Amino acid sequence: MPVPRKTSAEPTHDAATRRILIIDDDVELCELLTEYLAPEGFQVDSVHSGTQAVELALHNPYALLVLDVMLPGTRGFEVLQQIRTKSRVPVIMLTARGDEVDRILGLEIGADDYLPKPFNPRELAARIQAILRRVSTTSADNAETSSTNEPVRLADIELDPRARSVKRDVRQLELTSVEFDLLSLFLRSAGAVLQREELARQVLGRDLAPFDRSIDVHVSNLRRKLGPNPDGAERIKAIRGIGYLYVLSDKSKAK
Repeated sequence: MPVPRKTSAEPTHDAATRRILIIDDDVELCELLTEYLAPEGFQVDSVHSGTQAVELALHNPYALLVLDVMLPGTRGFEVLQQIRTKSRVPVIMLTARGDEVDRILGLEIGADDYLPKPFNPRELAARIQAILRRVSTTSADNAETSSTNEPVRLADIELDPRARSVKRDVRQLELTSVEFDLLSLFLRSAGAVLQREELARQVLGRDLAPFDRSIDVHVSNLRRKLGPNPDGAERIKAIRGIGYLYVLSDKSKAK
C-alpha cells in the first residue's frame, strides 16, 4: 500500500539531533522513506548523487546518513571514504541483498551498519533509532562525572571517553564510532570473554541476525588499527562459537 503523501511534518525531537540525510538515486524510494520517517520525528533530507552527498554531509549537522552503495558516477564506497576523512557521523549503508562483499567492504571503510535491499522501512527506522540511541547514551554518559569516564590505559593503549580519542603509545588512532565503543568494552573487560550477541547489543544497539558478520568485521578492523601487543601477541582473540577476548598479558595493567 502506498504511503500517504505529506507536505510537511513537525519533528517531535530536537532537529539538530534527529536530522538525517538519505543518499540514493532512487527518487521514489527517497520520497517514500521521507514520508515514513518524518512522523517518527526525523527531519529528512535526500540527495541523489555522490558529489552532492559529500558536500551536504560535511557542511551540515546530520545525526546520521543512509547511503546506497550503487550511486551513479561516484559509488557509495567512494562517498563514504571522502566523508570519513573529516567526519565520524554514523552511516547505514544500503546494499544489494545477498552481496556480502559489498557489506563487508562498507563496514571496513567505516560504515556503522548495513541493510540489504529491498527492505521494510520499519526495519530501517529501527536501525536508525538504535544507532542514535547508542550515540545519545554515549554523549549522556560522557557528560556525567564517573569513574567510567576516566581514561583507561592498558599496556600501550590509552582510551579517553570524554575526548572520544585513542592513542597507541603517543600516536593517535582514527577509529569509527563503533570501533571506539568496541575498544572501550574490551579494555574495561580485558581478560574476560565477551559474547558476539552482547557486543552487538552494546555497540550496534540491535540483535544479530542469522549469518550477520557485522561485529566480526568491526572487530577485524579494530584489530588491524591496533596492531599486535608490544610483545607481538594478538590483542583480541576470537573464542570459537562464543565471541572475543581482549588479551590481558602479565605485563599489562589497566589503570
